[in-house]
Amino acid sequence: MSMKEIARELQGKVANLALRMPISWVNILAGPPVGVDGRTLDGRTQWFLKLLAHGGQPAVHTMSVADAREDFDAFMQLLGGKPAPVSSILDRTLPGPAGPMRIRIYRPADSVARLLPTIVYFHGGGWVIGSLEGYDLACRYFCARSGCAVVSVDYRLAPEHKFPAAVDDAVASYRWLAGEAVSLGLDHDRIVVAGDSAGGALAAVVAQTVRHDPHPPCLQWLIYPATDMAGDTASHKSCGEGFLLTQADMAWFRMHYLSPGAPEVDDPRASPLRAPDLSGVAPALIFTAGFDPLRDEGQAYAVRLQAAGVKAIHREFETLIHGFIGMRGAVHAAARAMDDMVAGVRHELAQLGR
Repeated sequence: MSMKEIARELQGKVANLALRMPISWVNILAGPPVGVDGRTLDGRTQWFLKLLAHGGQPAVHTMSVADAREDFDAFMQLLGGKPAPVSSILDRTLPGPAGPMRIRIYRPADSVARLLPTIVYFHGGGWVIGSLEGYDLACRYFCARSGCAVVSVDYRLAPEHKFPAAVDDAVASYRWLAGEAVSLGLDHDRIVVAGDSAGGALAAVVAQTVRHDPHPPCLQWLIYPATDMAGDTASHKSCGEGFLLTQADMAWFRMHYLSPGAPEVDDPRASPLRAPDLSGVAPALIFTAGFDPLRDEGQAYAVRLQAAGVKAIHREFETLIHGFIGMRGAVHAAARAMDDMVAGVRHELAQLGR
């Protein structure tokens, strides 16, 4: 283990200890409550943000791509909680548009189903950062709590592979999995397409693209999805500074993902909110965070789906920030939100008779 890795692990342990203080202490140390748009920030989240600020943590947009990737994965692993028990984890490759693509398949413990319901998961990270390893704890948790197999997809990242590489990989991985599901012990009629942030955008685009395929997803599970590249909603302004994900970070992600001067902001594959027709896509569960620049575009996507006759349930976790699925081990409200989301997925699968 390098000195940098040792230092990061020690920082993580200190942060975890600090965040687990009694809430009465946390509220004192965090300072006066922070409010935006009629919402009050969760106390432990506020304390976490204060610890980051005092610790000199650089903003994503000031970092190299390599350092941002390393830091993001470390964040997800340090604060993501204890590994949830699963029966097996299998790494394999599938044929992607530009060559072999890695996936990781998690299977739940104690499952007796011959064919498992399946969550195809696209990780977040602005199409630039994030990995199978960084999202391992989250995917283990989703698998253990949902009773579904989880297939985590390692799609190509920018700037090495600009738009639409990630979209092409996401669509190809879904279609391959739907075609091979039975041979893998998975149910091609019970596939949930899911993701957070940039991964939520990819999941939405997949649902739009494959809606007329033989085995489209039965449900979309979108966690604070990035649905509009324009980034001009009210929440981008009110929550665009001081709550982990900033407007400057979003501009950095767009710069790396999109081609300079190209009209890709209006392309529904980059901005699924701008798709002209959303009829016939899978029902959706959309979860947003109150202190998130992406809050309003996630809600707007739910409204667009409903207007198209698609069942779409939107819930806002109003006290939380973007990225809360990486904070399950340190922020109680994030852990409760994770539980609530998975319960919603289980409920919708049951309601669908699947």
